[in-house]
Amino acid sequence: MSFLSTVLLALGLAMDAFCVSVTGGMVSGTADFVFALKIALFFAGFQMLMPWVGWHLGQSVAIYLGQYDRWIAFSLLLLIGIKMIYESFQSGEQKPSLNFNSIVTLLLLAIATSVDAFAVGVSFSFLRWDIYKPILIIGIITLLLSLIGVKIGKVLGCLMKRYAELAGGIILILIGLRVLTGYNI
Repeated sequence: MSFLSTVLLALGLAMDAFCVSVTGGMVSGTADFVFALKIALFFAGFQMLMPWVGWHLGQSVAIYLGQYDRWIAFSLLLLIGIKMIYESFQSGEQKPSLNFNSIVTLLLLAIATSVDAFAVGVSFSFLRWDIYKPILIIGIITLLLSLIGVKIGKVLGCLMKRYAELAGGIILILIGLRVLTGYNI
């Protein structure tokens, strides 16, 4: 696989993580560099780990998970998105928000946004392509786009204060629908 093809693949895989990072920046009141780096490292780490796992497990696991992978990612994104939308309609300052500082939240979002990367790893295994250079490129691009996404989300969140959580929930559900249907929404 050429370098350009690998970069384009990495950009495609990183788009879900980028969108969720925008959501993180929107709903967080304190989206500083450490916060952005934490999100970016989670997403980049899983975008690197999942193709590696897929590559090593190859056909044996793909047969069993292949029919459910989209449903798993969709379900996680849908549940988190619905929770955000619900909380956006709660009144008062005591309203809980989706906590992007939570390890569990970041773990669920990182898994949900990297299911496609698992499938790429399986494909690479079938084609007998090396996985190490592509996962490094995928990780770097995901890290950079996630950092940028949090910054963009912080700016949007400041502009849309009241609607940031609602918009974030809608974004997560749309990403889940894209994963489920395979269409670019």
